[in-house]
Amino acid sequence: MRWLRPVKLPHDGRKCDYVGTLMRFGFTTVRAKLTALVGFSAIVTLAALPVLSWIMDRQLVDEVQVRVPEAVRGFGLELDGNLKDLTTIVGQLASEPQIQAALRASSKPEVLRLSGIFDEAYPAFSLVFYDASDGLIAFTHMIAPPASARSFPELANLAVDTPFLSVLEHGCESNAQAPAAFVAAQRLKGGGVVVGCLPLDSDYLRDTKEKLGLELAFVAPRASELIDKTPFFPLGGLEQATTASTIMPTGDKDWALARLTPETMKGPRGNYGAVLALDVTDIRDVVRHNLKWAVGVLVIATLLSLVLGARLASIMSRALSRVNDALVKLQRQEYAHVDMIHTGDELEDLATGFNVMVDGLKERDKLRTTFGKYMTQTVLDHLMSGKVQLGGETLTVTILFSDIRSFTTISEKMNDAQALVSLLNEYFTEMVSIVMQEDGVVDKYIGDAIMAVFGAPVSKRDDAIRAVRAAVRMRGALAALNERLVARGVPPLRTGIGIHTGEVVAGNIGSEQRMEYTVIGDPVNLASRLESNTKELGVDVLISGDTYALVKDTCVAVPVREITVKGRIEPVMTYEVKGLRES
Repeated sequence: MRWLRPVKLPHDGRKCDYVGTLMRFGFTTVRAKLTALVGFSAIVTLAALPVLSWIMDRQLVDEVQVRVPEAVRGFGLELDGNLKDLTTIVGQLASEPQIQAALRASSKPEVLRLSGIFDEAYPAFSLVFYDASDGLIAFTHMIAPPASARSFPELANLAVDTPFLSVLEHGCESNAQAPAAFVAAQRLKGGGVVVGCLPLDSDYLRDTKEKLGLELAFVAPRASELIDKTPFFPLGGLEQATTASTIMPTGDKDWALARLTPETMKGPRGNYGAVLALDVTDIRDVVRHNLKWAVGVLVIATLLSLVLGARLASIMSRALSRVNDALVKLQRQEYAHVDMIHTGDELEDLATGFNVMVDGLKERDKLRTTFGKYMTQTVLDHLMSGKVQLGGETLTVTILFSDIRSFTTISEKMNDAQALVSLLNEYFTEMVSIVMQEDGVVDKYIGDAIMAVFGAPVSKRDDAIRAVRAAVRMRGALAALNERLVARGVPPLRTGIGIHTGEVVAGNIGSEQRMEYTVIGDPVNLASRLESNTKELGVDVLISGDTYALVKDTCVAVPVREITVKGRIEPVMTYEVKGLRES
């Protein structure tokens, strides 16, 4: 802005320093200076803004009233097509003589074979088959369908060869967390029921979005409760959307919203609904472009205000630009200070505070990098959160002990200490990687043994499952490692793994000068005893009855026998883990 010069007033020849004038009137803060700058422009433009806004809104509404009905028709056709496919598949399966015979014979392999062609052609659909006594025979693309067709109240009085189509709250799943789904069903004359499901889930939403080019949400009958939505659907639209098109601005986008309650989405508790959100930002941009000619009327008046604020804006722009440059460098993890401009207001305070923040981030990054070499990310986050103090909390965790058998003998045979350390490091790298991938925490290394904890410091519902899964993966990784060792002429390693679930005290144990985050309690001792008993019992993965009760549905385990553990009166039932069940 070097072309700006003080303006010479008529008659008296004195020069006017506008910035100095503002300073004398108390405009010493960034907010005050910006207010002075914008205020002059706003006074001139306010009169024209309502007219321009009305014209823009009117054109936007007119265009939306054309686009929204087209989107609604497209969604209706897509929905009708999916439901037609679903009911057709169920009808064809129910009328197929071979399917009828397989249901009467309760032959799961035959049912799955015969339905395989539909399963491959329509992977979004789930199929459930029940025999003549309404018992579950087979299912596809599901987790836990009801064990009996009678579990569907809507199918209890379903007549033979009478098609059924409705939206059920949890679809074909017995899981209360399962999403609502379109359910088509037909009872066979010779006995049995065929059920097809199309879940109203993220996969269905994503597929519909790709086909129609709009955002979509499904809502339940009660109080417009959200079932699921596409990632960029504007959540505020659930309340604003009506059967007529509604325009809602969110940030830098404008959305046209429409609520639908198709008859095909009727359920036992009422009609489910869909809310369509059409991005009409492009329309808004076009409208604004068409109105640019009107802005010309305001240019002259705006220039008058810009002349007044030019010098002030120049100072603020340079100060903010330097902060922005430092911020860009910070994003690249270059800890550079701001070269401050002494403005005497919040801009200077901002630069000072930014420099202090950079120093703090630099030190924190240095600490995190150093600590990350010695502890897991979970424990590191726990420590960096500022919760480092003596004491602990009671948590239910699953503890895994893994130990190399006859490691003393291996050590004696390997004369090279460096080779022995390298072997241990190679082994630990494989095993610890698996523990961390399953969100476990390596509590400590005890010689050649690993103690891992699942559920501390953050507990999860599937801690026991992840621990057993880690053990099975460790067993597989050890087999692969042994192949490489044998190829190098190194004797293979054999390990024993013990797993137990119970309540422990988890926290920072030690002194104020030296702490260690760990878990203590009887379950730790029992897990160690289980590991030491693997050799005597001739197994490689041994779990307690407490752990087995939590994982029996996800793993294949066989009972071994009860063992008596030192320090415990009651014997402990043990199970050998053979592998994981196929999901």
